[in-house]
Amino acid sequence: MAGARQGFLHFFAKDRTFKPKKRFESGTLKYNLHKQANASLNSGIDLKEVVKLPSGEDVNDWIAVHVVDFFNRINLLYGTIFEHCTEQSCPTMSGGPKYEYHWCDGVNYKKPTALPAPQYITLLMEWVEAQINDENLFPIQLGRPFPKNYMSIVKKILKRLFRVFVHVYIHHFDKLLAIGAEAHVNTCYKHFYYFVTEYNLIDKKELEPLKDMTERICH
Repeated sequence: MAGARQGFLHFFAKDRTFKPKKRFESGTLKYNLHKQANASLNSGIDLKEVVKLPSGEDVNDWIAVHVVDFFNRINLLYGTIFEHCTEQSCPTMSGGPKYEYHWCDGVNYKKPTALPAPQYITLLMEWVEAQINDENLFPIQLGRPFPKNYMSIVKKILKRLFRVFVHVYIHHFDKLLAIGAEAHVNTCYKHFYYFVTEYNLIDKKELEPLKDMTERICH
């Protein structure tokens, strides 16, 4: 098990196929917030406390750096099992028999469309990447205002990223166990869950697929 865990951590260190897409430039406000958030996360502090807005900081900036961090972490998380997530093994993007997600981006898929999980998740990640790299939606320059639809975009991003957790936990948890990743993935999930609930960023009905697990690991 120790060897498997080392292999898992080595995977994350290499940033292999699925890798972080956006970095914050050193010296910027968002970079400092990003470093502050990660320092708190790595210090072993209660995750419920880690997500709280630091004194004197802007909530939109705080949410923005977390959206980017969650995108990167979930991207890498999926990368650890993506070779096991195929059109044959996962012909639909689902979270068990009760939940199936259809893709709609308003451009190439104008109506909700059933897709195999790997295709759905690839489109999802590309869509999120485009949103967070759009400086009209996620401004980098200090003092540049966030757009009026910022929170609605954030909520859609996080709702869709949550679906990756759903699929990975329900359909590929055995693969996470095999590489010793359970504790790390649970920490990522708890951080995500505490954050979205702290700021009411995902409707409770969207969280239903992982309700039992959440009640077990998020105290």
